[in-house]
Amino acid sequence: MSSTDLFLQQIINGLTIGSVYALIALGYTMVYGIIQLINFAHGDLFMVGAYLGLAAIVGLGINQTGGGSIWMLLLILVLAAAGCSLLGLMIERVAYRPLRQAPKLSVLITAIGVSFFLQNAVMLIFGPQDRYIPPLLSTVRWGNGSVGVTLMQVIIFAVSFSLMVGLQLVIYATPIGRAMRATAQDPLAARLMGISVDKVIAATFAIGSALAGVGGVLFGLHYSTINFHDGYLTGLKAFTAAVLGGIGNIPGAMIGGLVLGLLEGLSAGYLSTQWKNVVAFLVLVLVLLLRPRGLLGERVAERV
Repeated sequence: MSSTDLFLQQIINGLTIGSVYALIALGYTMVYGIIQLINFAHGDLFMVGAYLGLAAIVGLGINQTGGGSIWMLLLILVLAAAGCSLLGLMIERVAYRPLRQAPKLSVLITAIGVSFFLQNAVMLIFGPQDRYIPPLLSTVRWGNGSVGVTLMQVIIFAVSFSLMVGLQLVIYATPIGRAMRATAQDPLAARLMGISVDKVIAATFAIGSALAGVGGVLFGLHYSTINFHDGYLTGLKAFTAAVLGGIGNIPGAMIGGLVLGLLEGLSAGYLSTQWKNVVAFLVLVLVLLLRPRGLLGERVAERV
């Protein structure tokens, strides 16, 4: 493989995983923008989405390569999104809402506890071993020689881009989006204007969890294997993407996910796959040291 081919292929691979990171990072940044909470259980919702996708594939009787269709894929994505959305609502209502006025450290510890609970629940239900996901669609690859893009990669790009654009439209062109922006800016003023802040927060968790669930299904179909630990590492990388773009900034989360994916892809191609995780967290350290507000973050006053 020539150096140019290697570069182009790693760009494609990086954008693929970067699109998944962006979907997960959106949940982190939305929740932080509304209630100033780093929801460390969010990565495990991504993992739950992957397992819900596996359960749906098994339930549909797909056990061979190319045994499904685009419509089945859309159905599986909807089911995973709905399941993760409901789970996100339950987590917000049971674990986070009672601690709304508690110290931030208490909420942070609760988020870590919810993460451990989800990991162990999935382990007990599905087992600790890696689970294989049969390719839903026939393996199709377009390209010339050593550079190519697969059908699954195209689907990941298309679904991720569509959801990112859809989220932007929801945030900036719908009543619930305006309520979210008002609550993020000043929750007390939003209440005085008649906005139900609790409903806004619940909607934020529901939307962010649904995006994570979709990301989990796409991740599982692309890599063919999933494990109950996947949400931990992938969630941390998505958090890194959110910080890179500017935590609380929705376009920043999208850009941060894609940039992090590109850096991982290039490091895997030019260094080794063992170094890609090192690069991801080195980026986090450098961003916190050199530009704590991220690429698109703005300096804002501390909310009291």
